[in-house]
Amino acid sequence: MAEYEFVPLYDKVVIKPEETKNVTKGGIVIPEGAEERTQRGHVVAAGPGRLTNDGEYSGLAVGEGDYVIYAKYGGTEIKTDDGETFIILSERDIHVVLEKYDE
Repeated sequence: MAEYEFVPLYDKVVIKPEETKNVTKGGIVIPEGAEERTQRGHVVAAGPGRLTNDGEYSGLAVGEGDYVIYAKYGGTEIKTDDGETFIILSERDIHVVLEKYDE
C-alpha cells in the first residue's frame, strides 16, 4: 500500500477489490478492460459511523478485515501512486459480509 493511511469519515468504508480473473473456466483469455467490475473485496478502513443527534457516532456493521459484497456501481474508485485500486463507498452500499470464503 502507499505511504499514507486511509481514514474514512462518518459512514464511509474503503475496500480493496478482489482481483478480477482474466481467464474463463474454459481457458478463454478476457482482454483488459472487458472484464466485469468485481463486487467483492476486503474492508481496509472504516469510519466511525453516522453522527447522531446526540453528538455520538452510531458505529458501523462492518470493520477492517471483513470480506464483503458491495453494490456494483456504488462508490468512488481511486488508484494510489503505486497503482493499487481501492473503492470508497457508504456503508449502505455494502450488501453482505461473508463469514467464510473459500477460493
